[in-house]
Amino acid sequence: MFTKEHYIQYLISTPVNYTCTHLADHMEGTSHDAINDYLHRGKVTARDLWKLAASLIADRPEAYLIIDDSVQEKPHAHRMDLVKRQYSGNTHRVVKGIGIVNLVHSAGEDYYPIDFRIYAPQVDGLSKNDHFHDLLRIGVISENGKNRTLSVG
Repeated sequence: MFTKEHYIQYLISTPVNYTCTHLADHMEGTSHDAINDYLHRGKVTARDLWKLAASLIADRPEAYLIIDDSVQEKPHAHRMDLVKRQYSGNTHRVVKGIGIVNLVHSAGEDYYPIDFRIYAPQVDGLSKNDHFHDLLRIGVISENGKNRTLSVG
């Protein structure tokens, strides 16, 4: 059975391709449709991602935070609310897709996503810079009442 932990571990392990098809190709006995159905039913939040990634992070003086945006292309989407035409640095052209703003921690060897936001200015009126600012402002990440500050090198 496909679970939230499976999906988050996949997000943590791949810095390039976050599609259901790519994940299904790497999980024996799991289809693209099963993953897609799960994502429609379930909800994966940034807090869920942080809970699994926190124990993997080695926060050292040389560690740093990376803020980046990405576009998950949806070329065949015709009625998806979050899909809009936007520039993709990956393909160097304007594409139809969903924008995501990511906060990633690295100490040089590994990269761990620790927070993300959907870029949907038509829904929330926020720019990518607004999201970047919020991600950095939340530099103190609260977990069960305890604050953990990630240092930026």
